[in-house]
Amino acid sequence: MPKSRLVELYAHAVGVIRETRVEFGDGFTVLTGETGAGKTLLLDALGLCLGVTPDAARGVAPDTRAAAVFLDREGREVALTRESASGRLRSAIDGVTTSASALRLRAEELIVIHGQHDSLALRNRALVRGLVDRSGGVDTSELDGLRTRLRDAIELRATLGGDDAARQHELEVMTFQIDELEAAQMASDDDLADALDELARVSELREAQETLARLSQDLDDDERGVLSALARIIAQLPSGRSVDAVRDVLDGALAQAREGTHELARLLDPDSVDQALLDQLDRRVAALQVVARKYGGTIAAAREQLRSLRARRSLAIELAERSRGLDREIEEITARERVAAREVREARVTAARRLNAAIARQLPRVALEGATLRFEVGGEDGSRIELLFAGNPGSAPGPLSSVASGGELSRVLLALSLETVHDDVVAVFDEIDAGLGGQVAQQIGECLAELGAQQQVLAVTHLASVAARADHHFTVDKRVTHGGVAATVREVRGEQRVEEIARMLAGDGLSEESRALARRLLTR
Repeated sequence: MPKSRLVELYAHAVGVIRETRVEFGDGFTVLTGETGAGKTLLLDALGLCLGVTPDAARGVAPDTRAAAVFLDREGREVALTRESASGRLRSAIDGVTTSASALRLRAEELIVIHGQHDSLALRNRALVRGLVDRSGGVDTSELDGLRTRLRDAIELRATLGGDDAARQHELEVMTFQIDELEAAQMASDDDLADALDELARVSELREAQETLARLSQDLDDDERGVLSALARIIAQLPSGRSVDAVRDVLDGALAQAREGTHELARLLDPDSVDQALLDQLDRRVAALQVVARKYGGTIAAAREQLRSLRARRSLAIELAERSRGLDREIEEITARERVAAREVREARVTAARRLNAAIARQLPRVALEGATLRFEVGGEDGSRIELLFAGNPGSAPGPLSSVASGGELSRVLLALSLETVHDDVVAVFDEIDAGLGGQVAQQIGECLAELGAQQQVLAVTHLASVAARADHHFTVDKRVTHGGVAATVREVRGEQRVEEIARMLAGDGLSEESRALARRLLTR
């Protein structure tokens, strides 16, 4: 299977490293050097290229630059760079400016770094859960998606306001108000004024019926009526050109008077002024006055209220339907979420069981013979995963963070790293062997060398027995100059490597014995 590989690392103005360029080979590579020489700074430069946020205490210089060149699984060259510009760090992939988060995502496909501080991170439940998920290929995407949908649906339902009972009560109140307004049958803003005018007209007409009847009788065309008398008078007018014009005027007046008399007769129609009509007009006026008083003071305001209430009721009905739909959706998603959670739990239990067996094979290799380490899976979805550890046979397992010593934590981390690191990416180990020595150090060196046979491995170490197992050896040297302290990186081979291994064994007091021991370690 194709594997990623770190080809080259360049660093400029990273801490005491003024400028260095390191080319890496396959297999197992170690970085060594005196305390404070800058070994960790080289990894800091690598971290910058991987999108890691710099330590605030260290900061970055105005001219800091770092670049890492990889070959990915397809054999394509990938350049990850980071440099300070205008007080900020600028990121780029293959020369194209990008964000630090994009840099991190790309780097995750190429390299993984294990540091000594990671042993403390084993107290973090999320990290432990991630180890199980990655080792077993546990896919939580469906469960995560369902939980996101469930959370969004619950939040949306909350925004609709009130519960079903409250929404139903609001609908009933609005429906009552709409029915009351619609019963008033308001066709225009002038309905009340028109109804009052009609009521006044009919009332006046009824009150004038007796007078109108008498006057109609007086004007009638019978022999005693005024119109009959006028007709007789006109008939007695003499003929002649001068009188004919007067006769025509009087004839017109008589015709108009007769028409008016007929109109009076029509007004005397009892059906137009009966009590039922008055009662109807009274009820109409009363209804319009009630809705005008209750809904804004005028018919125009009441009609606007009716339009608003209809719109609000339509929206309330729609929201009620949406709420009921959301309730059904929430019930459906909840049921599916429970099923998905059980499936994820089962996958995590299976992954944990396999990982437990694999770790059990690694523990003796890191000098933890007789110890047990177990991933305990709990919770509905198996997300509550705890690392239980027992350092000796017969001891009751307890939480790793509570019962393991510092040295045991480091060795547990190495065992986990050896078993869970992806073999298609570059693996970097930063002083996870700190505090260890003797036979344990030799076993750790063997483990890292074995891992290096499968993939590219880089390790920062202070242990000679670990460094001696490497395929490639770089040392970081610190020099004091007039300009301050500067660190350089060089690859050591042959006698130079013997000298470095001897220094790691004996410190500054090099002797033939330490050199001889260094040669034996390298030969072995």
